[in-house]
Amino acid sequence: MIAVSSLIAFVVSASILTATPGVDTAIVLRAALGAGRQAASWAALGVAIGCLVWGAAVALGLGVLLQTSAQAYRVVTYLGAAYLVMLGAKWLFMPRSAVVAETGPVMSTSARDALLSGLWVNLLNPKVGLFYITLLPQFVPAGSRAAVAIFLLVCIHVGLSLLWFAALIMATVPLTQILRSPTLIRALDRIAGSVLVAFGIKLAVSAS
Repeated sequence: MIAVSSLIAFVVSASILTATPGVDTAIVLRAALGAGRQAASWAALGVAIGCLVWGAAVALGLGVLLQTSAQAYRVVTYLGAAYLVMLGAKWLFMPRSAVVAETGPVMSTSARDALLSGLWVNLLNPKVGLFYITLLPQFVPAGSRAAVAIFLLVCIHVGLSLLWFAALIMATVPLTQILRSPTLIRALDRIAGSVLVAFGIKLAVSAS
């Protein structure tokens, strides 16, 4: 269904983006610091469920469209390239100096509250859906069942995210100290931004 080379490229790209500190990472760290590893695990599960919901929605709607219209596929590719370049440029030229402070108050010890915190931070963030819409179709080979391929890639991304969260939870204290370094946060944003800009340009060229 998906070529090995495309799958490897997706895993590398998704791994880089997953490991780039953001709101999801911050909320899991907040849970680990304020309520312990169990709450952080529930928060990570909530994030994963939110990603799967967005992924299913994108796969069902976008998959049908991509299978029936080559022009729509080209439009999505150009939009995706533009979005990735703009997002990458923002990270490259306007990097953040802090991450943890973005999530607000520390969550409670309730497993339900931790799960819902992780879930809602994704369900109420349209950037998750936009990320899937713009990035995933680039790894779907022509002639394949787009909806199935897209959801498979979503599941791979969720699996990578859970592995990243598990590593964070297991090393909460040292990693939190590192992620509080303004210099490192700016460096990580600039590295990720450079990757996104390069990938966006490549997409635009390939679609022309």
